[in-house]
Amino acid sequence: MDLGPVIDGFGVVLEPANLLYCLIGVTIGMLVGVLPGLGPAATIAILLPITFEIDPVGAVIMLAGIFYGAQYGGTITSVLLRLPGEASSVVTVFDGHALARQGRAGTALGIAAIGSFVGGTVSVIALSVLAPLVAGFALDFGPPEYTALALLGILLVSTISGGGRVKALVAACLGLLLAVVGRDAFTGGERFTLGSLDLADGLDFVPIAMGLFGLGEILHSLERRQHAGHAPVAVHDIWPSRADLRRSSGAIGRGSVLGFALGVLPGGGAVMASLAAYAVEKRRSPQPERFGRGAVEGVAAPETANNAAATSSFIPLLTLGIPANATMAVIFGALLVQGVSPGPRLVDENPELFWGVVNSMYLGNVLLLVMSIPLVGVFVRILRVRPAVLAPITVLITLIGAYTVNNSVFDIALVVAFGALGYLMKKLGLDPGPLVLAFVLGTLLEDSLRRSLLLFDGDPAGFVTRPISGVLLAAFVVVALLPLSGRLRRRPAAAPPDSPDSPASSASSGRGA
Repeated sequence: MDLGPVIDGFGVVLEPANLLYCLIGVTIGMLVGVLPGLGPAATIAILLPITFEIDPVGAVIMLAGIFYGAQYGGTITSVLLRLPGEASSVVTVFDGHALARQGRAGTALGIAAIGSFVGGTVSVIALSVLAPLVAGFALDFGPPEYTALALLGILLVSTISGGGRVKALVAACLGLLLAVVGRDAFTGGERFTLGSLDLADGLDFVPIAMGLFGLGEILHSLERRQHAGHAPVAVHDIWPSRADLRRSSGAIGRGSVLGFALGVLPGGGAVMASLAAYAVEKRRSPQPERFGRGAVEGVAAPETANNAAATSSFIPLLTLGIPANATMAVIFGALLVQGVSPGPRLVDENPELFWGVVNSMYLGNVLLLVMSIPLVGVFVRILRVRPAVLAPITVLITLIGAYTVNNSVFDIALVVAFGALGYLMKKLGLDPGPLVLAFVLGTLLEDSLRRSLLLFDGDPAGFVTRPISGVLLAAFVVVALLPLSGRLRRRPAAAPPDSPDSPASSASSGRGA
């Protein structure tokens, strides 16, 4: 491994402007995590227009900082208010708030900060080692491999996404449908444009993301928080004791490994990692009844895992050009807007951006560790600001930002329309994540599929004759059939014919009577 670009990447991060963007990113991320409802995907979507004026390296460093910084911030409200700021902090509520009610809120926040730092740092080191290897392997990918990979990614996201598998598939299909709006890249024919010139070039990603994640989330969170009370628990004794650190060390180690592995998978991400890490610790514990009543491992494991997963989810994005979750899809859009194409060639063709972003995560984790505890009091005060005051300001910023991208009123209309759609999807229990991911991957899927069919002279059997695409399609079939096999295993075994409970036996008994 050539260490030259890696070292140069540290030089990029240490430039004053990039240091400032890293600091701004993690600070905004922590604020976003503290405010329940407005997640990192929504914030990044709202901030997309601002990044147009920033150098691509600085822009992505800032957006990445928002993403992993939000994982830290979500812990604070989970512990102090029993109100998770982020979906990945939901499981932290169980033991974090129980510790706070015992007067140990500081211990919970301290363990969460240490676990987050360790998980994030371990994941960045693994990312630095593995990402170039994955990118080197992906150089062999052609249109058939990208077709299979896009199909597998959409299916995995729909399978693992919250809100139910069928609803996620419906959202993904809607995203694929939206991706084909506009002029056909091969024939030039117009599709679903309704004669509108604004739709001739297709739907822009920015207003869709700002509407679904920005406006939609604001409307939904405003409704949820209308009657929510704020009574933060007092925080004392931030630093955990040696006994707490000793008890949490195993959970932090296992959470780091598990979070990194699950973050790489499409659809995995921080939420799934935190839930899995909590379940693992509870199952391993000789006293599982302690969980939910203030077990410090119940805070350490999920907080470590969600930060590790947030970092490792950059691997498929930067090396394959496949976003692993909704927030990565928004960052993917930001890269495209900046003229950067994520994929296997990014490491060699744009090492300044690749290693600058990766190495910024080392610095970002240190900043978060240093800032998270002293700023707890500030975040608690922010929580006292009424949502009715914050929401209109955020909506105004969103609409102005949408307009400034292309100076287009049509984009504002799109934001409002997709904001209403996002709100309705939330009300109906549909996760907008699969829709956005399918929209992002839809263009890649269509282009790769049509190029592959041209390559194979129209014979779809060509997909299974190539080793990599064949394996990916086999994985697609396995993932698609897993729910069916699980349902068959849960069905009760049929009673033997001569059993007294069997239908045949009952029928013959009835005839005999």
